[in-house]
Amino acid sequence: MRAMVATRTDAPLTLSLSLVTYHNSLPQVETLLSSLAVAARYAAKQGLDVARLTVVDNSCSPVYAEKLRQLLTHRDWPIEATLVVNTCNDGFGAGHNQALPEEGSDVHLVLNPDVVLAPDALSQGLGYLQQQENVVLVSPRVTAPDGQQEFLCKRYPSVWVLFLRAFAPAWLRARYQQALSHYEYRDVCASDQAASIELASGCFMLVRSAALVDAGGFDERYFLYFEDFDLSLRLASAGELHYQPKVQITHAGGYAARKGLQHIRWFIAGGIRFFRQHGWRWI
Repeated sequence: MRAMVATRTDAPLTLSLSLVTYHNSLPQVETLLSSLAVAARYAAKQGLDVARLTVVDNSCSPVYAEKLRQLLTHRDWPIEATLVVNTCNDGFGAGHNQALPEEGSDVHLVLNPDVVLAPDALSQGLGYLQQQENVVLVSPRVTAPDGQQEFLCKRYPSVWVLFLRAFAPAWLRARYQQALSHYEYRDVCASDQAASIELASGCFMLVRSAALVDAGGFDERYFLYFEDFDLSLRLASAGELHYQPKVQITHAGGYAARKGLQHIRWFIAGGIRFFRQHGWRWI
């Protein structure tokens, strides 16, 4: 494992953030931005010096992009914001790669539009990275809008487990709940203790910028789904990935199978690529 240079605790912290949009609900995006502003102000009191957000819009709609631009500019908040408007949609990972922190931020945050940050989410995550020199990525405790905990950290998947989660009827999932719970780290992430994990969700990845740049960002051959798993495995060569329950967010996302046929196609294509690249596990 290559040693990482830790973020210095006696130096000002710089944070870069990337957000990729695709016809997302503008009120939902505004809720995220409002929570982000609160979290940035809170973190500034704990040593955060500069925060820069790059929003990459893959909607390919001038009308939507203009509304998004107004949302970013017509607000009083402590973050430098830049909007990148794409004329074609090359996928989730490719969008985030357009905001790779090449200008020397200490930490980078990959965000989804459907999350809401707790007020101390940034300060808790940045503080943890300062304290833990061996950690390159922090993954948060996630709750759904109804208050139920979501288990987005994962162990290395098998084809069988992915089938159960995405396509199996409820009675079959119930029969194999132990295997599903193991895959979802329920034995670890239900506690209030930080822990090492294998795979982190792309909805919120707080990463040391140097490690992210060294890894080359997301693999753009993944259009949607599994690009976060692939990046997690590549980041692991630079240090540990940790679940930190003191970093808390709300997430309004859903499973691929619930989003229509095209998402199912992307999910299957991403899964095949992931297993071909990192090794098949059937059961």
